[in-house]
Amino acid sequence: MWKWETEGEAKAVIVIVHGASEHHGRYGWLIEMWRSSGYHVIMGDLPGQGLTSRTRRGHIDSFDEYIFEVKDWIQSAYQFELPVFLVGHSMGGLVSIRLLQEERLNLAGVVLSSPCLGLIHTPSKFLDVISHGINLIYPSLRMESGLTVDMATRNLEVREIDSNDTLYVTKMSVRWYRELVTAMKLAFDKNSVIQDVPMLVMQAGDDKIVNKNSVREWFNQAPLSEKRFKEWPEFYHEIFNEPDRDIVFQYTKDFIEGHLRTIGYLI
Repeated sequence: MWKWETEGEAKAVIVIVHGASEHHGRYGWLIEMWRSSGYHVIMGDLPGQGLTSRTRRGHIDSFDEYIFEVKDWIQSAYQFELPVFLVGHSMGGLVSIRLLQEERLNLAGVVLSSPCLGLIHTPSKFLDVISHGINLIYPSLRMESGLTVDMATRNLEVREIDSNDTLYVTKMSVRWYRELVTAMKLAFDKNSVIQDVPMLVMQAGDDKIVNKNSVREWFNQAPLSEKRFKEWPEFYHEIFNEPDRDIVFQYTKDFIEGHLRTIGYLI
């Protein structure tokens, strides 16, 4: 876990949860945008990704490992005694949803970026069936994810950096896949018990990784008092890495600062 503090008086704390295969190092631009806008930022690498482990890369025993990890990050954010906002991208969005379904946390709001609630590319029915058996016999067996940097963003600069990123995980274990599938199902099944917090869901309009129809379906079912959905037409999966990411950040900041004003932290 890392912390980046803004200079001067902070408005709030932003806790960022990254997606599958990636790590905190890919969020340098977003972290600096929040920090320079008057926010403290907390972020870490999820278990089996980034700098957390060299021996279990791309593997988890349970999706709960992610939930417990992010809960620790949020609790660490409380030390600043400021409103805390959770920002989850892709699988990090799914982790955020599952956390809100299992826990009750002191959060001022949540932002989900192309949350992983359904996949565009899935294994064949045959592979899906045998994965259940492999999960019991050899759960740590890793296989190519089939995802490429070109699927994630149209930003050529980000693509070039990613192609040389040694921390980027390209193989995921069978157990990881089975846990992901289960978590996506639970996100729908347990929607009725999700913590009621203000939420902004932003979805890439030309997502090559996450099924945007599943995201919209989940959003429509979510029993939240305050919720907003924004689709970014023609954007690829990583909306905070797209060529027009400045407008995505500004839209997100407006959402957060609107809620800060509502609760009396901004005039």
